[in-house]
Amino acid sequence: MFKALVLDQADKITTSSIQELEISQLPEGDVLIDVDYSSLNYKDGLAITGKGRIVRDFPMVPGIDLTGTVVESSDERYTAGQKVVLTGWGVGEGHWGGMAQKARLKADWLVPLPEALNGAQAMKIGTAGLTAMLCVQALQDAGITPEKGEILVTGACGGVGSVAIKLLSTLGYQVVAVTGRASENGEWLKELGASRIVERSEFDDAGRPLEKQLWAGAVDTVGSKMLARVLAQTDYDGAVAACGLAGGFDLPTTVMPFILRGVKLLGVDSVYAPFERRQKAWKRISELLPASYFEHGCSEIGLEDVADAAEAITNGQIKGRVLIKL
Repeated sequence: MFKALVLDQADKITTSSIQELEISQLPEGDVLIDVDYSSLNYKDGLAITGKGRIVRDFPMVPGIDLTGTVVESSDERYTAGQKVVLTGWGVGEGHWGGMAQKARLKADWLVPLPEALNGAQAMKIGTAGLTAMLCVQALQDAGITPEKGEILVTGACGGVGSVAIKLLSTLGYQVVAVTGRASENGEWLKELGASRIVERSEFDDAGRPLEKQLWAGAVDTVGSKMLARVLAQTDYDGAVAACGLAGGFDLPTTVMPFILRGVKLLGVDSVYAPFERRQKAWKRISELLPASYFEHGCSEIGLEDVADAAEAITNGQIKGRVLIKL
């Protein structure tokens, strides 16, 4: 028997409860894992609260990422006792996820845990940190170097935004953080590495098709009007890595930033990123993030605290990363 957070739905209302389950109830997969840690992401919050149409089948164990130890494997790439990490692949949406003490998963979804990280650290990074690293690598691949100018990070207090700030600042970039909670979290963002803070209210509308050039590049987790405004303010030959839609999935902009300034809009996906790209990103994260990040950029909760934390994260009341100890 093992404990799990289980989501059910009746009359379109989602409920969550901690249940005792048997291993035989786990879905099919190549690798059985003792889960050490999961984490709470914005998507998890939407699934648990029912505020978003995330879960495709019920009952469902949420948790889009996890880390743990292989118990048994029918795939030769993984052996008992090996530490692994899982992010994405629809886990926690269409396949039981990380908010349980055991999981059975496909081998193709896993990545060996980097030697420089332990399980807790990996989940303090999690999907959000992996996405942040992929955004940073996308900007680097687009030729955006530190000497070209400031990098804007929207949704700065969230999981992706906060890790992106730390990674970019560690690499020598001047980072400008956008948040609606500057008075509350401004000092924390500066501790992560932001050189200055911009109020989110300055991006409340899409603005003009082209505005004053302010940013060499950007990491955007918000979408909609925010992304449109960022594109209009991006330097000639600059680039914006877009990975989120917390503000909406529409994009009220024009082609002008792209055809008059050569701005590049870089779509970043971590859910189905191929193994080699994920492995490279995890290795780079383990090299870049200092030990101090894991002390100040994260908080830890138990399975019994997840429902309240899910409500808080969907209301914009969580800063940084939330670790779930199983």
